[in-house]
Amino acid sequence: MDSIISKNYSQIQKYDVSRETCNDFESLIALIQEKNREINIISKKTTEKEAIRQRHIIDSAQIIDFVDLNSNTTSDLGSGGGMPGLIIAIIMKKLKNSMKIKLYEKSYHKCVFLKDVSNKLNLNTEIIQEDIFKIKNIETGTIMSRAFKPMPIILDLVQKNFGKYKNIILFMGKSGRKILKDSLKIWNLDYEEKKSLTSKDSFLLNIKNMEKKIQ
Repeated sequence: MDSIISKNYSQIQKYDVSRETCNDFESLIALIQEKNREINIISKKTTEKEAIRQRHIIDSAQIIDFVDLNSNTTSDLGSGGGMPGLIIAIIMKKLKNSMKIKLYEKSYHKCVFLKDVSNKLNLNTEIIQEDIFKIKNIETGTIMSRAFKPMPIILDLVQKNFGKYKNIILFMGKSGRKILKDSLKIWNLDYEEKKSLTSKDSFLLNIKNMEKKIQ
């Protein structure tokens, strides 16, 4: 059974994903499916096991190359159902890395879910039920954002609300090329990109430095 589970995560085996980590991923899937009957944790279109694995867990896990592992905290903006925050926290547990994953989420019900999952899977997280746009002078290592707000809004948010950070990881979809091109008219960005493992039309951005151009 364990070998079958591990095979389901073969796309991310290069990240040395352990059997225990895969089992935690499977437990997370069951918790998402259970809670999704009550509230909208993820889209109803992606609630089958394989869809959750591919569209949410593997998609989230592939950013681990970009996460700064030497920082005390990593921040997930608009965490929602916990992707990518919970996924990175599960991987950190296997690595025995003491970095805390901060999950910023405004919804009370989703925060209850995030806390419940964190407790059941023994994850090193902090669930922050606040509007991220109203918090100032945040200090963190990596900033992650997936399916929260468009890139221009995230960049403005980071500039205005974060006092210190290492890098920003963004998930870019089908219109990502145009959004990036338009953003480069406004921002000087030091970034690298990586093709998505889960969608031929998507890519990941790792922004290391940014500065707004004088308009």
